[in-house]
Amino acid sequence: MSYHANEKGYYGEFGGAFIPEMLYPNCEELRQNYIPIMETEEFQEEFRQLLKDYVGRPTPLYFAERLSEKHQTKIYLKREDLCHTGAHKVNNTIGQILMAKKLGKNRIIAETGAGQHGVATATVCALMGIECVVYMGEIDIARQAPNVARMKMLGAEVRAAKSGSRTLKDATNEAIRDWINNPVNTHYIIGSVVGPHPYPDMVARFQSVISEEIKWQLQEKEGRSNPDYVVACVGGGSNAAGAYYHYLDTPEVGIIAVEAAGKGIYSGESAATSALGKIGIIHGSKTLLMQTQDGQITEPYSISAGLDYPGVGPMHAHLYKSSRGEFISITDDEAMTAGLEMSQLEGIIPAIETSHAFAIFDHKKFKKDDVVVFNLSGRGDKDLQTYIDYFKL
Repeated sequence: MSYHANEKGYYGEFGGAFIPEMLYPNCEELRQNYIPIMETEEFQEEFRQLLKDYVGRPTPLYFAERLSEKHQTKIYLKREDLCHTGAHKVNNTIGQILMAKKLGKNRIIAETGAGQHGVATATVCALMGIECVVYMGEIDIARQAPNVARMKMLGAEVRAAKSGSRTLKDATNEAIRDWINNPVNTHYIIGSVVGPHPYPDMVARFQSVISEEIKWQLQEKEGRSNPDYVVACVGGGSNAAGAYYHYLDTPEVGIIAVEAAGKGIYSGESAATSALGKIGIIHGSKTLLMQTQDGQITEPYSISAGLDYPGVGPMHAHLYKSSRGEFISITDDEAMTAGLEMSQLEGIIPAIETSHAFAIFDHKKFKKDDVVVFNLSGRGDKDLQTYIDYFKL
């Protein structure tokens, strides 16, 4: 059994492309071309060169000595927070902007929650001189003000989504509407492993550079390319997909996905899709989804703007359903405490999304000689105000 997408974009029973007829030409053009374009030498050369000289890859794999000592296991941090723009998101936007150019598109749209994907999209559009419109929920615009300012400085137009919960789900709805209205010249850069096929697979492939590097870096440091566990936070799940990618079909590597339990899994204010989700369709993909008895999507909640998505990507739904991945739900309080601990033990202030991953030690025990790789997917600059308010700093 493979945990990668098949040619129709399914991971087990999850995935596919459930889209309005008007979006079919856009998705079909992408589906037919993404792998052939990606596999050309010219594309790979340009992609790798930009990752190296512009993004700053490879990112370090850092042995966290004090954290390891405290939790009595060997902890390595994959430092995606050191990428240009402060998170892993830019790996995918570089790939997709090159793809858009090859398909002859001259306008880019994107959706963003925490703003990191919006910043990464605005960044590559500035780099390539392409028009950029970013949709963002009104609530997220307020709580991620520094990232909104960055997008505007980079020349992007930020459009507020004022419907529904006014967060990521609604920003995505607005972006899809835009795409339907502008099918010929516009490419939609989706920021996570969600949406209709080919997006989950395409984004995972662009992010797979993370696990590709972990393999050779771990070989250098530990004399083995496989860790015992790879841990990542999951909202939509692109950082996790990238960290897991080259280990998906390696059963001896444990996969741990950490979700946001908000104020508690059953508090009514949570984003713990694995615990609360049922099979449904959101944004063109069949996956696990938080919904009411009659199939209405329920509002997710997390202190972290990047994890409050009501579903997960189909790869993660399959990892959960097949038990290949172990899913752990972490509350706001646990995540914030873990973020502070990481800051004071290792001198690294993590994004609150990532802080969820570091809060698993009360839920999961590791052996002393286990090698555990955490994907440190983003830095905490964008979340300083939330940290300040929470800890009354």
